[in-house]
Amino acid sequence: MSTVVYALREVRRARYAVAAVFAVHGAVTGSFATRVPWIQDHAGVSAGQLGLALAFPALGASVAMPLAGSVSHRFGARTALRGLLALWTLALVLPSLAPSLLTLCLALFVYGATAGMSDVAMNALGVEIENRLDKSIMSGLHGMWSAGALVGSAAGTLAAHLGSDARLHHALAAAVLTVAGLVACAWVLDLQPAEDEDPPPRFALPPRSALLIGAVGFCAVFAEGASLDWSAVYLRHELGTSAGLAAACTTGFTLTMALARFAGDKVVDRFGAVRTVRVSGVLAALGGLLIVLGGHPAVAMTGFALMGLGIAVVVPLCFAAAGRAGSNPSLAIAGVATITYTSGLVAPSAIGGLAEVTSLVVSFGLVTLLTCCLVVFAKVLRAGDRDRPKISPSSAGVPDRRP
Repeated sequence: MSTVVYALREVRRARYAVAAVFAVHGAVTGSFATRVPWIQDHAGVSAGQLGLALAFPALGASVAMPLAGSVSHRFGARTALRGLLALWTLALVLPSLAPSLLTLCLALFVYGATAGMSDVAMNALGVEIENRLDKSIMSGLHGMWSAGALVGSAAGTLAAHLGSDARLHHALAAAVLTVAGLVACAWVLDLQPAEDEDPPPRFALPPRSALLIGAVGFCAVFAEGASLDWSAVYLRHELGTSAGLAAACTTGFTLTMALARFAGDKVVDRFGAVRTVRVSGVLAALGGLLIVLGGHPAVAMTGFALMGLGIAVVVPLCFAAAGRAGSNPSLAIAGVATITYTSGLVAPSAIGGLAEVTSLVVSFGLVTLLTCCLVVFAKVLRAGDRDRPKISPSSAGVPDRRP
């Protein structure tokens, strides 16, 4: 019994460590996002060229994500995460150093590649800890990512307000976040492959189960990307609000997402992944209808808040289901991550393109239809509702070796 208690303590400590890793990862994103205008001016690129450059993080992530599994297999989960997270935090300095469009694109490609690989590694560890604790934690972990992004954004906003050079700001932020990440990684699970376990292929198509789960994630991330990038524009130009009220709508959407993620684990443990996503889809679709049909700022803002509430837990549950859907969790998680990253890349431009030929109302009609798909296809997340292995003497060893 004492061995089981010790193992449980180790896993709980690993949970807090991975939560810190998620926060560090999010803080890098928040730190970068607030200084994009400075980076644009420094590189001397137009708005259109900046839009092209900002496609490269998703491209780099999509190319590099399948490599995460082989890196973890070769070096072990803890060492792999430590190295990949450090590369990601240090990559923060690259975009602000770029003096031209070409170098900016290259910097953002590396930035996205390191982001994607560390993303897969930390989500795989999160799923493993969730399995051992026999309760949902993935929503809370992604809530920590959102909290880290908010902290990074706040620091970046302050730096921009003070007129600081983004190269100095990002160098300092990278140093702090690298140290924080290394400290946190010291306490994550040190999973090692079994001696007779074949290494995963460096590049492989995701399994069919990951494609189905990723399709659910695609719908949620599409709605997230559309709301983040276009909610303020919708209120400002479609409903004629002030710039301040329009910005408050985006803030409200972000806050409801973060709060829902922190509360989501208890809901998932109570009702299961499938029912949670179905109800989430109903809330998001209701929000979409309010956005499209409301015609009043207060109604639209309520709609965006419901949209954030509805889609908040979907992606964490997609990662959790992918990690249990097959014999190679890292490959499945990488497949889901690639699909969701692609959705985040496609959504803003797709909404803008459709609005160009029709209107933003029609664009958010499309978003509403996609949120309805969450209700219809939630059953593919049933892998996340399977019985989870509890801590037992046979699984008590930490560090662990995968069977």
